[in-house]
Amino acid sequence: MALKVVLFSFSGIIINDEDVRQTLTNQLLIEENLRPDEDDYTQVCLGRSDRACLKGLLAQRGRMMADDTLDKLLAKKTAGYQNWLESLDKLPVYPGLDDLIFRCRAANIKMAIVTGSQRQQVIDVLARAELTDHFSVIIAGDDVPSAGSKPRPDSYLKAIEQLNHAFPDLQLKASVCIAIEESFAGMAAAENAGFPVVGVTHVYPNHMLQ
Repeated sequence: MALKVVLFSFSGIIINDEDVRQTLTNQLLIEENLRPDEDDYTQVCLGRSDRACLKGLLAQRGRMMADDTLDKLLAKKTAGYQNWLESLDKLPVYPGLDDLIFRCRAANIKMAIVTGSQRQQVIDVLARAELTDHFSVIIAGDDVPSAGSKPRPDSYLKAIEQLNHAFPDLQLKASVCIAIEESFAGMAAAENAGFPVVGVTHVYPNHMLQ
């Protein structure tokens, strides 16, 4: 069956930004008088939405937070992310991405992004990298409740729903799509939604992904 759609993760697949994400998250914890921990971040956050990450780290430290307060912290993280982007001379987009996008376009394969990052962060990066027009659908962390974050399949199911709305003639099913992921949570989310998955060793080494 012919491949019709490639769904990309964002952090770790399109842009190498995990270090700054961790730094910004740590800053939020420190401002809340809480101690960051690298192992906690790896366990709780990698592959998951910004909201699920922050909510999980706070819960580990016995801190419950109302949604509107959490929204303010996420807005602060996005502002910090935008400041980081503006400070860069060159965007740390992964090598080979342009070629992959070119090959997908040449084969008339649709492309989408499925990520836990905040939508504004994705929009800013795509605009800066001049990639905006290539992605028909973006499912961001804002679009799925924290309880539905990867590794749950919600974001991938939402993506196929929106793709079918955008391209009804394709009658898309998960079996004619492929997900490109870099994290355990992301790979599990795609698999749980029935999507074939390619794991890329940008975050974890090959033997761990296998």
